[in-house]
Amino acid sequence: MLYVTLRRGLAGKQRTYIDTLKSLGLHKVRQEVQVANNEAVRGQIDKVKHLVSVETAAQRDARLAVEAKKLAPKEPLVVNH
Repeated sequence: MLYVTLRRGLAGKQRTYIDTLKSLGLHKVRQEVQVANNEAVRGQIDKVKHLVSVETAAQRDARLAVEAKKLAPKEPLVVNH
C-alpha cells in the first residue's frame, strides 16, 4: 500500500492534473489517501508527482513515530535551590 498526500493546491492547474487527483481521491491540501501499489496507480502518481508526496507503510509508520515522540510529554523540570 502507498500513502499519497496532496501537498499543493489545485487552483490554476491543468484539467488533466485535477482529474488525476480526483481519481486518486484527493481534493484538499494535506489530505492523505491509501491506495494500492500497482502500475495504474503509480502511473497516476507519476503524472502529478510535483503536487503530491508518496510514502510506503513503513515510511509512514516511522514518520508518525517520530512525530509522536516530539509531542510526548516531557519530564518536569526540577530545580533545587
